[in-house]
Amino acid sequence: MSRSPARIGAAGAEEVLAEARKAFLVMFGFLAVLWLIQLANWGGDYTLSHDYGVGSGDPATLPAILTAPLLHWSWAHIESNSGPLFVFGFLAAYRGVARFLGLTLLIAVTSGLAVWIFERDNVATVGASGLVFGYFAHVVVRGLVDRHLIDTLIGIVMAASFAYTLAGAVPGAPAGISWLAHLGGLVGGLAGAWLLRDRPTRAKTADIPAARAGHPRADLHKELDDLGL
Repeated sequence: MSRSPARIGAAGAEEVLAEARKAFLVMFGFLAVLWLIQLANWGGDYTLSHDYGVGSGDPATLPAILTAPLLHWSWAHIESNSGPLFVFGFLAAYRGVARFLGLTLLIAVTSGLAVWIFERDNVATVGASGLVFGYFAHVVVRGLVDRHLIDTLIGIVMAASFAYTLAGAVPGAPAGISWLAHLGGLVGGLAGAWLLRDRPTRAKTADIPAARAGHPRADLHKELDDLGL
């Protein structure tokens, strides 16, 4: 028994809302964990940041690529990251939390490797800003890659509103800011938009067109489907 286009659309909207709720809870929980870690880090005189930060060229610090984004050097450091992390993280996650977790891992790796390979200062690099830049890049280009109109509009708004942040991903960034971590995060976000892009399934191609077969505006409906409407 085939479903009507209205039922298909309603089911799709309910699925997006369900994923959006999951995304909100995931980001809220993620921020709560970051602040709890910061409390412990502060209480230990930031020993965690020294011990689990990424050190350039040091093989012993390679595992820290996965822990460095969870750590910060000060309360001001985590405060500056928290707002953008929540906003861009939520927008990156609301169409699928499972895919978002894969994206997060990819960004953490590319950001950490950029520091590990290219950083020349003998410092331990920590902070969630690499994730922030990666989520930002992902949100900006995802709609274009997936040919999804709503996500494309979101990407345009985010790019227009926060383009100035890209200054932190080029040489000459203020002292204490790892532009390499930011640049590596951007690369991971862009790569994730392509690697984790939507791939049409047989179920989709068999369901919606069948419901609209013979419709006088079938071509228009197909174009709208391709745009994500």
